[in-house]
Amino acid sequence: MAWNDPQWGKKNDGPPDLDEIWRRFNEKLNGLFGGKLPPSSGKSFKFGGLGIIAGVIIAIWLASGFYIVDTGERGVVLRFGKFIETTQPGPNWHLPYPMETVEIVNIEQVRTVEVGYRNNVKSKMLKESLMLTDDENIVDIQFAVQYTLKNPEDYLFSNRSPDDAVRQIAESVMSQIVGKSEMDYVLYEGRADVAARATKQIQDALDRYKTGISVSKVTLQNAQPPQEVQAAFDDAVKAGQDRERLKSEGQAYANDVIPKAKGMAARLTEESNGYKQSVIANAEGEASRFKQVLAEYSKAPAVTRDRMYMDMMQQILTNTSKVLVDSSKGGSNLLYLPLDKLMQMTGSTANGTSAPGTTSSAPDTATKPASSDAGTQDSATDVARSRDAFRSRDREDRP
Repeated sequence: MAWNDPQWGKKNDGPPDLDEIWRRFNEKLNGLFGGKLPPSSGKSFKFGGLGIIAGVIIAIWLASGFYIVDTGERGVVLRFGKFIETTQPGPNWHLPYPMETVEIVNIEQVRTVEVGYRNNVKSKMLKESLMLTDDENIVDIQFAVQYTLKNPEDYLFSNRSPDDAVRQIAESVMSQIVGKSEMDYVLYEGRADVAARATKQIQDALDRYKTGISVSKVTLQNAQPPQEVQAAFDDAVKAGQDRERLKSEGQAYANDVIPKAKGMAARLTEESNGYKQSVIANAEGEASRFKQVLAEYSKAPAVTRDRMYMDMMQQILTNTSKVLVDSSKGGSNLLYLPLDKLMQMTGSTANGTSAPGTTSSAPDTATKPASSDAGTQDSATDVARSRDAFRSRDREDRP
């Protein structure tokens, strides 16, 4: 009965004859090889056909052990579940299943673990993101850890779930760093430092657990106070900014005033030093002049006394107001005026009025006499008075 007989399997004559089926299969196989088997070799060809089939199956089974590892990947070969070797990129072969198996691991793929959120920063995981700072404030931190594989064997066999281990270690390390830092440092000036410290500490922890993972970067996606206290935090930030502004203004004012005060102090110091030097120089000059006068006085006491008297009178009269009284018109009577009246007359003369018969003169001011005769008489009177004064002093000096 042929295999394509439409009545095959529909008759109730019993099960098909397996020997007949096998015989027909051998005939077809013999026709493929271009010959006929002798009737006596049917049984031996039966076993030969089985060998060929077995060989084909074995060849296919052995060929299943070939595999290709792409660039950036590694092949991890297991023999009955035990690690044997790691193969490099390119064509490779291993004992077929079930003796050996191979797992292809991509070691250059950048993997990402998100902590505090999933897929989007708006989908927060508050259980992971809320952390307590050193100054007892709560911050909401969302960050991502990017990593690659550096040891496929450790990644596959040292930990049951290495990706979850990365998330748990990253959360623990970040909580520790934030707990030792102040809130303003974490939110503002210390963000880069926090990320760098977290990268290093996460890598150290992963190496201790032999995860075979290399951390590439830790990125802070968002760091802010909790939403419930955001308004109060904004007020505190504004107050801090006002404080810094006022400090800057005060510092600017100090930078303007202090240099001026220092300059004034330096100027006064220099002036005082100059005055000191001037006084010392004047004192030394006076002492030197006195020594010179003393030497001259010891040589000619009378002449030196007269000269000193005349110099002193010249100095005094130069620096004081003088009153000249013309007695030629008033006869022999001498008009006596008190000193205060003389000063008043001098003041009125300076203002443009003068008393009859008098002429006043102020220091550093030249006053014209009323006539040439009056001026000549005044000069003679002064000379006569000076001579009388010299004679009286000479009499006093004589024993």
